[in-house]
Amino acid sequence: MKFDRERLAELRGAFTAHVTFSMRTAIEAVGHNKLRAALTSLGILFGVASVIAMLAIGKGAESEILAQMKLLGSNNVMITPIVEQKDEKAKDDGDKKPKKFSPGLTFKDAEAIRQTIPDVDAASSEVVINTLITRESRRRTGKLVGVDTSYFRLMNLDIASGAAFTPAQVEQGRSVAIIGYGVRTRFFTSVDPIGQPLKVGNGWVTVVGVLADRKLAGQNSQKLGIRDANLDVYIPLTTMLLRFRNRGEVTQRDIEAASSRFNVDPNAVVDPDAQAERTNFNQLDRIIVRVKDAALVPSVADVTRRMLGRRHNTVIDYEITVPELLLKQEQHTKDIFNVVLGAIASISLIVGGIGIMNIMLASILERIKEIGVRRALGATQKDILFQFLSEAVLISVAGGTAGIIVGVAISYGIEHFAAIKTVVSFASVAVAFGVSCAVGLAFGIVPAHRAAQQDPITCLRYE
Repeated sequence: MKFDRERLAELRGAFTAHVTFSMRTAIEAVGHNKLRAALTSLGILFGVASVIAMLAIGKGAESEILAQMKLLGSNNVMITPIVEQKDEKAKDDGDKKPKKFSPGLTFKDAEAIRQTIPDVDAASSEVVINTLITRESRRRTGKLVGVDTSYFRLMNLDIASGAAFTPAQVEQGRSVAIIGYGVRTRFFTSVDPIGQPLKVGNGWVTVVGVLADRKLAGQNSQKLGIRDANLDVYIPLTTMLLRFRNRGEVTQRDIEAASSRFNVDPNAVVDPDAQAERTNFNQLDRIIVRVKDAALVPSVADVTRRMLGRRHNTVIDYEITVPELLLKQEQHTKDIFNVVLGAIASISLIVGGIGIMNIMLASILERIKEIGVRRALGATQKDILFQFLSEAVLISVAGGTAGIIVGVAISYGIEHFAAIKTVVSFASVAVAFGVSCAVGLAFGIVPAHRAAQQDPITCLRYE
């Protein structure tokens, strides 16, 4: 056992000395041709930089999607009404079937989903209207959102100060509100908003809570139903329906608004939000359904679709969206895109490896006398092999190190100037650097082997 250890230590020392000598010789050889070595390593540099930048873009897209899934909730199903906003002339179609009546998306739909489908954890209703927020001569447009007590849990909204709505406040329809962080910074710059009055539209509410600052992830947030909660004012759903707006009931204001439409100038520019509000007769703007198990989300969405079809007399005036499936599809598309870009970027590494092979093969003819002298002084074929292989690996390592620096800089530049989120991970840097070393090793073997096979007598006679 002692002999084996001594033998192993001796072999390890000999190998270390051999590698050290080969690397020192390679550094001297590269130092004599710095410009050529730098130009040779450019292919590796750009290849590594491209791979790191592409992987950083892909990782950034993945982190955005994960952030959106966290905001939406991986177990949520979104139900939204389909609102017709086109004003068209009536057509006289005698064979046209009479249109069936549908009450639209109502609070009773949410109750039926919660009580009937066993795998549903909660079904939260939402009503949104555009309004004016006013306090102490400050005024700005915003959204008034009517919600129930489970809404903040389902939408992952944290309350920074104050408290959530109590069951009594929701049941009695009290004029209380939870404001977004942006509303707090604009209207309550010097005072604590808790307990303070705030005018919303033509009514007044008392602030009982403030939401934590929430930053949206990506440009697809609006498409996926993620609204900027920082500029919203949340009130109990019963308060919204009793005191502000209930589209399920016809009021005197609705009659006056309908009659005023006949006196509107046909050439006037119509506000899209106002037009949507006039044509929206759904009591609710959205129902968020939380499913107990993520695996049951597709089946619950299918059962919900069939239930609403019966409740709405087979009129498809609603849309059921599963955000998790949309995000997974988007992630799959981006993965394919990143693989293609990564493959294209990897071509630069191959081109760089071919350049290394070409230069090393050319350097054999330039240094053939050197090879002969080394062989004459006792260098073995392995020594020559390791020397040329070390040079190829050294060029690759230098190009890979510079490529890492350039790739990281490009990634941060893309994020800063192109507003595309990038995440540079240690794994991507390690993979790119490892591939660059492997390229140098793979493409350096052939020139090194050819140099080692040279006849020393022929090398010494070479002119």
